[in-house]
Amino acid sequence: MIFPATSYSLQSWIIHPALLCLFFIIFSSQTCHSNNNPADQISALASTANAFSSVIEEAKPAVVNILVKKAIAKDKDGNAIHQDFFENQLIKDFFGSTPDQQKIKPPKERKPQYGNGSGFIISADGYIITNHHVIKNAVEITVHLQDKREYKAKIIGSDPQSDIALLQIEESGLPTVPLGNSDTLRVGEWAIAIGSPLEFIQTVTVGIISAKGRSSVGISEYEDFIQTDAAINPGNSGGPLLNIHGEVIGINTAFMTQSGGYMGVGFAVPITMAKTISQQLKKHGSMTRGWLGVALKDITPSELKSATDQYYHSAARVVGVTKNSPADKAQLKTDDLLVALNKISILGAADLRNRIALTPPGTKVTIQFLRNGKQKEANIRLRALKH
Repeated sequence: MIFPATSYSLQSWIIHPALLCLFFIIFSSQTCHSNNNPADQISALASTANAFSSVIEEAKPAVVNILVKKAIAKDKDGNAIHQDFFENQLIKDFFGSTPDQQKIKPPKERKPQYGNGSGFIISADGYIITNHHVIKNAVEITVHLQDKREYKAKIIGSDPQSDIALLQIEESGLPTVPLGNSDTLRVGEWAIAIGSPLEFIQTVTVGIISAKGRSSVGISEYEDFIQTDAAINPGNSGGPLLNIHGEVIGINTAFMTQSGGYMGVGFAVPITMAKTISQQLKKHGSMTRGWLGVALKDITPSELKSATDQYYHSAARVVGVTKNSPADKAQLKTDDLLVALNKISILGAADLRNRIALTPPGTKVTIQFLRNGKQKEANIRLRALKH
């Protein structure tokens, strides 16, 4: 089961097993070179801890807690829909329905519903990135800074398809956190998550990058998630995932669980995708995606190998072409194997779909593909995707 890392309703450190492994390696290494000198071993550990502390202290002022007052759900007649904790579908999936649940009568008046999440400031004039699901159905958004200041925030734009939202608070000279490049990430690199899990403000957890390019997770429509084992829990949604240099590499979004709690599998939206989308949200208030007009599916390495005597890492098979679409006009056909976009190899159907979607409509792109074992090329001008 996948839970959005948003909490509904201190500062702390959580020691991660990966850190213990690092400490063990440091101890072992130092033992070989220092004749078991305890002072050298402690110095090595202190140096590692100081490195993490420096990154965290630099980033924390730009990480915010977001409290959202949500609109009360109503039925078609305008009556408030009652749903208590045990009537939430995610909770029912976990706990099961109670036998007399249908006998509960909703109260005449409903108190406001609140959500809790995280975010981070990307510009001194108050722009904040968070998740769309954090601020969904919001009627009032309050942003709390580390120094206890609080502000009412307005929604500049939100994109449900990627689960990214851009807010702004009326202030200047605010602390910011630098944005990195998630395209250059490698599995095994350090990952530092900061947020407000379970309303514990400014909580830090540390782990590694477990995987890249996770799709078909079922969280959002456009998925290219970074997977991490840094602990992510309800309330972490929208907070930054940092690298060891203190740069944001992802937006903490959800965690996978079979028990309702943390199990070592968390997901973050890559910051490279988030930067492109947030720029459009700032400029237009919404996201406009490029559209090619093909239905795609991944193929196996053996299928790709048998299709050509040339080497390709991966490809996507065309299983349908929309009539009068850019792909149709470029004469792409069913069973064509798409292998590259603008001479950059694709990693599969989801990768190509995401890259096309992030390309502005009207842009001319080059698709390299295989047909009957021969490499071909098509120049295509993308159109705007209509939802």
